[in-house]
This record gives sequence, C-alpha cells and structure tokens, in this order.
Amino acid sequence: MSDVTLYDYFRSSAGYRLRIALNLKHVAYDRVEISLLKGEQRQPDHLARNRQGLVPALALSEGTVLTQSLAILDWLDHAHPEPRLFPADPLARAQAMAQALVIVADIHPIDNLRVLQRLERQFGADAAAKADWYRHWIALGLDALEASAPANGFFGGDAPGVVDCCLVPQLYNARRFELDLSPWPKLVAIDARTSALPAFADAHPDQVADQVAPAA
Repeated sequence: MSDVTLYDYFRSSAGYRLRIALNLKHVAYDRVEISLLKGEQRQPDHLARNRQGLVPALALSEGTVLTQSLAILDWLDHAHPEPRLFPADPLARAQAMAQALVIVADIHPIDNLRVLQRLERQFGADAAAKADWYRHWIALGLDALEASAPANGFFGGDAPGVVDCCLVPQLYNARRFELDLSPWPKLVAIDARTSALPAFADAHPDQVADQVAPAA
C-alpha cells in the first residue's frame, strides 16, 4: 500500500495534473476512480473527503486529506522537493504561479463538467453550444500562455515545472473538443516534448482508463 491515495477521475484535468506531478517526483500512490458521470463525487463517502464534491482529493497515510490541485502541487513540492515544480526564486515563482493560474483559475473552472451541465439545464445548451463555449475560453487562455511560452524546453526550463503539469491536461481537453491548436505552436511543441517523458505518458487518461478501481 502506498503512502498516498489519489481520488481521481480519469478525464479530470485537475487529477491529470497531479498524476503527472506524482510521477515526476516518483511518489508511489494508490488511485481510486470517482466517476463524475455517475455522480460518485456527490456520494457521502466522497463528500467526507472533499466537501465541495470535486476531484481530486489526496489522502495521506496519517489521515489528512488535501484538496484543490494547485494546493496539492505546492504541498508535493515541499514534501518531496525533487524535482522542483515551482521555482525557488520568489519572482520566478510568482511568474510561474500566474501562468499556471491562467489554466487553473481562468480556463478550467468555467469549462468543467458542472458548468457545462448547468448551461444545459438552465439555458438549454446543446452539445454544439457547449463545445463552442468550451473552445472559446480555452482559446483566450492559450493566447496568453503562447505569448509567454519559451521557444525551447519547457515552461519549467530544462525540465517540466508546474505550468507544464497544468498545460498538458488542458491541451488534451482542447483536442477532445476539436479545437484547432495551430495558433499556438509553442504550446503544441512543449506538449510534444512532454509526451516523450514517461511521467507524462503514464499519466495520460488513456493509460489510466483501463486501471480504474471503484470508489471504496
């Protein structure tokens, strides 16, 4: 049994970020699938872990449960310092945090499943309308990230960092919703570089989809 348990949904971009980070840091973890489509996130046992009824949640062996992916990434960097995800320099850290928040705070929350379901219930949005909504907000965020993206390497420099952990799941979602990524060549190139790294490849939803375990 591992020291931590990740309560996750295979297509959750927030959970995907954590799978990448745990792999990069070689932290062994058990994974429990919480099906958002089946509503398992609203079951009492999961609400006891995360009162918001969201994924991911990371349960530590001593009983503490952490929520919110960026907070968990920060904890990981302190509990398992190597390799670093956040820069040590305060200015560089603030800049990386700002780039990560473009995805974590600005793109992801407005595009997640519960928002899309609300659009359908309240406004009668069909699949095409929801996809258009999704692509619109991704494009705005990717425009900002492309402008600050490095021409070579990763957002983290010679090795992936927190921004790369957040970017790759977002591009996965963009492709799922058939967003043309040609306007963002630097981001696509970074994504391609990460795909050659086992930590990223092993975290891909296609890899974990066949390894799902039902919630306890």
